[in-house]
Amino acid sequence: METRQLLLLVALFHVFSSAKSQSMIGINYGQFADNLPPASATAQLLQSTTISKLRLYGADAAIIQSLAGTGISLVLGVSNSDIPSLASDPSAAANWAAVNVLPYVPSSSISVVSVGNEALSSGDPSLASSLLPAMQNLRTALSASAAAASVKVSTVHSMAVLAQSDPPSSGAFHPDLAAYLTGVLGFLRDAGSPFMINPYPFFAYRSDPRPETLAFCLFQPNPGRLDAGSKLTYTNMFDAQVDAVRSALDGLGFPEVEIVVAETGWPYRGDPDEVGTTVENAMAFNGNLVAHLRSMAGTPLMPGRSVETYIFALYDEDLKSGPTSERSFGLYRADQTMNYDAGLVKSSSSISNASPSQASASPGWTQSAETCVPEVTVQARVDGRPMQSGEQCYLPRAVGSPAVLGMGLLFQYVAVMLLLT
Repeated sequence: METRQLLLLVALFHVFSSAKSQSMIGINYGQFADNLPPASATAQLLQSTTISKLRLYGADAAIIQSLAGTGISLVLGVSNSDIPSLASDPSAAANWAAVNVLPYVPSSSISVVSVGNEALSSGDPSLASSLLPAMQNLRTALSASAAAASVKVSTVHSMAVLAQSDPPSSGAFHPDLAAYLTGVLGFLRDAGSPFMINPYPFFAYRSDPRPETLAFCLFQPNPGRLDAGSKLTYTNMFDAQVDAVRSALDGLGFPEVEIVVAETGWPYRGDPDEVGTTVENAMAFNGNLVAHLRSMAGTPLMPGRSVETYIFALYDEDLKSGPTSERSFGLYRADQTMNYDAGLVKSSSSISNASPSQASASPGWTQSAETCVPEVTVQARVDGRPMQSGEQCYLPRAVGSPAVLGMGLLFQYVAVMLLLT
C-alpha cells in the first residue's frame, strides 16, 4: 500500500515538473518609446499570457508595483552609467537598493538585479574594472535586508564576449576579457547567480543569409550540423549559441555557473536591405523557441532541461535609433494588439485581438479541425522532426491541447488513486 502511494506521488511530482517548464519563459520590457500603455495595463496583458518573468532595463516603480502579487518575477537593471559610482562607493549601492528594491519586496517578486547591460562590450574600458566591485557592493547592500537577501546579482553580456563560438565545443571567451570575467564568474559561482547572455540567431543569419542557415536559425527541418569536437549534432542555432557559452564557461573553470538567456528575438519588419525581417520568420522563430523551451529537451550539451530565456521584446520601441528592425522586435504593439502570435497566450480566446492571419495555429501551418496542414514554410515538430500532413498540432498554449489535457488527466488519475488507497 505504502509503495503504491509512493509511486503515485512520484507521478504527481512529474506532473508539476512538467508545469515547471512554463516558468522558464520570460520577456524583456524595453522603454525607448513614447506611446507605451500604463503599467496596470501591461500587468493585465502579462497575466493573460503564460509569461512568468519580466526583465526591465532599469527599475520602473510603476511596473514593479503593478506586478505585486501576480507571481511574475522581475529582473531589474542598473544602468551602465551607474556602475562606476556603485563600484567606488558602497553607500551609493546601498542607496540604489533602498530606492529600487527594498520598498517593493516581498510583495513584488524580484529575482535578479543586473548590474549593467553588455558593459564589457560597451566600448567604455573603465566599466570592465568597475563591474565586479559594483556587483559586490550591491550584493552586500541587498544582503543587509532579510526581504532582499534572496535577490541575485548578475550582469548581462553580449555574444561579443566570446572569441570563438563555432563549433559550440570550441566556445571560448576573448583573452583580453578573461581576467575580468574570471572575477565576475567567481562572484556568480559563490553567490549562486546566473551568467546572463544575449544570443541572437537573427544576427547569425544576417551574417550568413543562406536558406539552409535560415532553417537552422528558425528551428525548422535541416540536415543538422555536426560538432566534430563533441561529436554532437545541432539542429538549431539557439542551442548552438547557448552551448558555445557553456563550453566557454567550462573552459574557464566554471561548470557550476548556470546560464540565463537574457535576450533573444527576431524582428518582424526591417528596411529593404535587411534580410529575413518578416512576420513569418519572427513568428516561426519565437513560436518554435517557445515550443522548444516547453519541451524541456534542452541542448545537446545540457539535455533534459530548458535554459531560462527572456524573449525580446514585449512591445515595439518607436524611439529607438538605427534601422527599422530595431523598432520592430515587439510581440505586441503599444495598443496591446499582437504583431503576431508566438504561442504565449493562456487560451485561444485570448488571441481575439489579433487578425486571423496573425493568430494562425503555428508558424507556417494552417489548422484544419484536429490536423496540421503544411504551407510553403515547412514547420518542425517540437523534437525537431518534420511534422507530417494530418498529424495533430502541438499547441501548448491552447487549453484543449494534448499537452494540457494529458497533464490534467494524469493529475485526476493520481488524485483518485490516492483517495482509493
